[in-house]
Amino acid sequence: MQYKAEIHVTLKRTVNDPQGLAIRGGLHSLGYESVDTVRAGKFIEVWLEADSEDEARRLADEMSDQLLANPVIEDFRVQIAETPSPSGRGLG
Repeated sequence: MQYKAEIHVTLKRTVNDPQGLAIRGGLHSLGYESVDTVRAGKFIEVWLEADSEDEARRLADEMSDQLLANPVIEDFRVQIAETPSPSGRGLG
């Protein structure tokens, strides 16, 4: 079966986020003074073949832990959905 893994990677709360601080500063300069904190991260979509949703989740967790996220400074969250092939999406 074809599955889509949506992987959200963010810096751990204890890690300084200079990009988030820059975004917050930009929002303040645009008049959004009510914005208190901004954390920036990455969103990655991976289409993969697996026999079950559990296997797709296990594979996405492994990929995230080994390459897509740096477990020393980043956390990741994986969501899995069964999906038709993404024909023509992404880089390949």
